[in-house]
Amino acid sequence: MSLRVAIEADGGSRGNPGPAGYGSVVRAHPTGEVLVERYGALGVTTNNVAEYTGLIEGLKAARELNATEVDVRMDSKLVVEQMSGRWQIKNAGLRPLAAAAAALVSEFERVTFEWIPRERNKAADALANRAMDEAAGKPVREVVTEDLVAGETPAPRSWAPPSLDNATRLILVRHGETALTKQGRYSGRGDVPLSDEGEAQAMAAGGRVAGISRDVTAIVSSPLGRCVRTAELISAEVGGVPVTVIPDLIECDFGDWEGLTFAEVNERWPTEMAAWLEKTSVAPPGGESFQAVAKRVRGALQAVLDSYPSGVVVLVSHVTPIKLILRDALAASDAFLHRLFLDAAGVSTMDIWPDGNIAVRSVNETAHLR
Repeated sequence: MSLRVAIEADGGSRGNPGPAGYGSVVRAHPTGEVLVERYGALGVTTNNVAEYTGLIEGLKAARELNATEVDVRMDSKLVVEQMSGRWQIKNAGLRPLAAAAAALVSEFERVTFEWIPRERNKAADALANRAMDEAAGKPVREVVTEDLVAGETPAPRSWAPPSLDNATRLILVRHGETALTKQGRYSGRGDVPLSDEGEAQAMAAGGRVAGISRDVTAIVSSPLGRCVRTAELISAEVGGVPVTVIPDLIECDFGDWEGLTFAEVNERWPTEMAAWLEKTSVAPPGGESFQAVAKRVRGALQAVLDSYPSGVVVLVSHVTPIKLILRDALAASDAFLHRLFLDAAGVSTMDIWPDGNIAVRSVNETAHLR
């Protein structure tokens, strides 16, 4: 049974940075009945951090209600535009919060974001102020203070990239070409081998990986042969690092669409295809939804990061898992999944810190294939 709710969220900071708090209200749709209220003090931090926290807590509450559709309403233009994918997240300190919110968003069938005037967000604002009032006069816990976005604060102290000493550099590589890849056919669980061209592409990808780092800590791969072989050829270029297979890095199960082209599927299943393109919770007939893929891939990625909290890790997988990893890293909307093209043996690189901060350095590099 579907449940649609509306979230009103806000946050504030008295001093910016200063003592801060958040408030979230979850209402039934369309009655407006209050289902859940949440608020809390955050110690010393900024408005933006408090606003994102209000959003995250509201989404958690909606998830606990088993909501399927969510309408988020906030008077923070920054949060609404960034979560909608229209504004870049220039403040590195806000990226972990945006990524956490995006991960929660992906668990629902549909989430919309709407900016509303402050007067229409009085309930959430009152909760945030209640949190700050209740904390007033008590010892305030110091938390990480984040700068506001450009234009709201003085220029940053340095444009130097953060230290990589305790980061994991993740190099994402799509497997080389197969016969189905070349024909533009859905290729999920079928164990199609690399073509001769695919083998050459994989070796070239290995050369690119070596160019990024010859000191590779680990290589992990989907269990399907086209990925394992790509990983082996990459390994040969970086000193023979062992390849570890991780089952949850396998491609999406396309079910009845396996081996067909987009045009063929759209002709035979137009209604199902439209629904699949609209919602990540919809699975192909007999197949797996992107939402389900995202859940297992997040678990697999976290296991990799737990095993290798620093160093360089090469992850060889398929279009869907790699797109989902990049979507979460960039805190992008689901539209990203259908707008990004990943070439066979394309290389993407990101750095991930233990505190959740992420820096995406490249997406779908292909110069090594020319």
